[in-house]
Amino acid sequence: MDGYSAKMEHQMKRLYDSLEERDRRRYAAVEAEKLGHGGQQYISGLFGCAQKTIRRGITELESEEELESERQRKKGVDGNC
Repeated sequence: MDGYSAKMEHQMKRLYDSLEERDRRRYAAVEAEKLGHGGQQYISGLFGCAQKTIRRGITELESEEELESERQRKKGVDGNC
């Protein structure tokens, strides 16, 4: 498994640090899955999270249930995205 460049790792870490806990878990899961074998260990080391956390994120993403997405802001407030 090839890892990411130092520049990409830095950008990924900045994004990860800006997310809420639930979104961190899911982002780490997506990145680990993209890497395949050894991805969980690599991402766990990069983000400083437990592999158990990544596995929980994978389970959430693979679930048929709707992903919980509670709003962080009131509707219509600075909604540029």
